[in-house]
Amino acid sequence: MFSTTKLRIVFFMFFFCSVFSVAHADQALANAKGCMACHQIDAEKVGPPFRMVAKKYQGQKDALAKLPSKVLDGGSGVWGEVAMPANKTLGVTKADATKLVAWVLSLK
Repeated sequence: MFSTTKLRIVFFMFFFCSVFSVAHADQALANAKGCMACHQIDAEKVGPPFRMVAKKYQGQKDALAKLPSKVLDGGSGVWGEVAMPANKTLGVTKADATKLVAWVLSLK
């Protein structure tokens, strides 16, 4: 029979592995979809760092609803003069964009 301590350890290991794999998978999606060609997590490249994006939209309840369309349709003016291309023409789906935005917003 498992003791309470052993059950807690097993639960913690399962939780930790689940969280780590989700975060890693979303960064892998960002790599696969070409996001990292213009963005980095912590440093400015062509576009803003993902942590800066997360900070800008922190606490905005509608961010997860509105930002996937910005990823898909592209745009300019929010982060400077360089325009972000329309990523839907590059094979990014709405589901991909939503997953990517959720990952970016989770960065602290």
